[in-house]
Amino acid sequence: MIDMLTTILWFIVVGAVIGAVARLLVPGRNPIGVLLTILVGVAGAILGGVIADALGAGTLIALVFAVVIAALGVAALTTMNTRGGGGRRFGWRTKRRTF
Repeated sequence: MIDMLTTILWFIVVGAVIGAVARLLVPGRNPIGVLLTILVGVAGAILGGVIADALGAGTLIALVFAVVIAALGVAALTTMNTRGGGGRRFGWRTKRRTF
């Protein structure tokens, strides 16, 4: 029980670090908040750890899965919200026309 809790805490720390680093590495203005970026990193790291555990992988492989999935999640979220595509995006305001 304690070992599992420790592992989950490590995944949370790894995810938070990945989210923060991804926030620093993405060029330009990010329309999503810092907290959301870190939360996506944490969720990706936990998901990666769960997948690695389900596959029966060792600790090192679980860490690699956590890092890769967290980084992909943060990259996908920031790319989706900063490039093209229509519709409403986080942080974007539309101009109001006055007649």
